[in-house]
Amino acid sequence: MDPLFPLVGFIVGTVIGLSGMGGGALMTPVLMFSGVPPVVAVGTDLLYAPLTKFCALVQHQRSRTVNWRVAGLLAAGSLPGAALAMQLLTRFVDDGADLKRLIVGTLSISLVATAVILIFGHVRHGHRPERRPRAGRWSSQLTIAAGFLIGILVAISSVGAGALGVALLFLLQPQLAAANIVGSDIAHALPLAMFAGLWHLGLGHVDFALLGSLLLGSLPGAYVGSRLSLVIPERLMRPLLGSVLLAIGLGMAISV
Repeated sequence: MDPLFPLVGFIVGTVIGLSGMGGGALMTPVLMFSGVPPVVAVGTDLLYAPLTKFCALVQHQRSRTVNWRVAGLLAAGSLPGAALAMQLLTRFVDDGADLKRLIVGTLSISLVATAVILIFGHVRHGHRPERRPRAGRWSSQLTIAAGFLIGILVAISSVGAGALGVALLFLLQPQLAAANIVGSDIAHALPLAMFAGLWHLGLGHVDFALLGSLLLGSLPGAYVGSRLSLVIPERLMRPLLGSVLLAIGLGMAISV
């Protein structure tokens, strides 16, 4: 077992425990930079994500911060979107060069979008009015459409269900409190990642030895990160993480 991958898992697990975001956005590009083929990095990360999000979902459910209706609206769009994207991947699977360009291009767009949200989104989200407005007339339809976009991005790049999903829910479901938005997004992201991950598994895109190595480091990392979150304020972590993701995303965009 390469000791690099448990270390990668520990670092990413720490970031997840510290900020609640950045798992897929960090894991996939780091695996690619470590020499893992892009399609294997995406497929392995998609099965890694549900295992790391499950504990968070249990905690949110205990705290009653999951709005299952909103999670269902997202899933109504994201699962068909992921299925469509996987059909696209299946079409390109015989051409390694085209497949790599598709994954790297989509990943770079997802990383830049996530970075912008992390850097600038907290300013708006941190100043929500005490009286939250009602959802718009077309909020349900737009939430399904947003889920469709997220499903495509997640299936191809494994990135999009975290910061991007949260940001879109703040915009489309303004009646929800911040904790409910995060809990609902996690409830939606877990089955989406599992669905796309199992599809990648069927195409042979998952490395189980790599998955085990990452989990070996990520579980203690998540604990360490959750402890550090009591000391390091989120207002410092979010822009720092966003800046790292922006640099990675722009670097990937240039390389496409």
